Amino acid sequence: MTGRAAFACAIALCAGSAVSTAQAQNGGFPGGARFGGLSDCPDPPTAKNVPYDGQFTFVRLKYKGGPGQCYYRGEPTWAHGYGYAENGTAEMNLMRIVGEISVMRPHVDATNVIAIDDPELFRYPVAFMVEAGYATLTDKEVLALRRYLLRGGFLIIDDTREDSFRGQSGWANMAAMLQVVLPDLHPIDLDVTHPIFHAFFDIPSFDIVKQYYDQGPPVFRGIFEDNDPKKRLMVMINFNTDISNFWEYSALGFKPMEESNEAYELGVNYLFYALTH
Repeated sequence: MTGRAAFACAIALCAGSAVSTAQAQNGGFPGGARFGGLSDCPDPPTAKNVPYDGQFTFVRLKYKGGPGQCYYRGEPTWAHGYGYAENGTAEMNLMRIVGEISVMRPHVDATNVIAIDDPELFRYPVAFMVEAGYATLTDKEVLALRRYLLRGGFLIIDDTREDSFRGQSGWANMAAMLQVVLPDLHPIDLDVTHPIFHAFFDIPSFDIVKQYYDQGPPVFRGIFEDNDPKKRLMVMINFNTDISNFWEYSALGFKPMEESNEAYELGVNYLFYALTH
């Protein structure tokens, strides 16, 4: 495995922005609902989106969540990991890593939040979605996401799991949503030989991918064109894990640096695979 020194340097660069975020998190989010409560909760502060300029911009998808989505700090599920910085803590840290270790020069001081049915989404090759099991999509959003993926867009889904509070229905909810978006396709289990795990860094085994708080091993699944693993990977799913949680808190020392490194390596691989396939 390579890039340890570069990661150590880059993680240190993220520390300044993460500290203020952590301080805000200590106080919680006012007006939050408990798990199982109302599905309508206020959005966290977000910065104005960066206008498209051809430079890579990290895009997080915004959606309307279903009942229970306000369980964490009173935030809507689309915003988990976004943090209290005004431009996305988890993704900002990942972009700084990418900028430090590669010739890719993404926007490192700004990220975008885009609604699924916003036509601007089609300008961006990669989109990121968290807690997809809570997503409740309108017909317009279903059609927009289907067109985005079929026209070459790449979707990364993270922070998903079976939730005992929902009767162990996390995967079923997400799979049902994806079935509506892509009715002829279905998720397929991935093994470590797939090229996405070797696009920039070499991931020799899933055993090196540690859990932040989830129990059991992480599961990696993908949706492919024509359900053929040899064809284009359209959707990358991290199930029973929260890789981006390592990105969000990497500068605070809650977890060993080596564990954060592996999470960053996955994120970097996903981006470089999406941009080269």
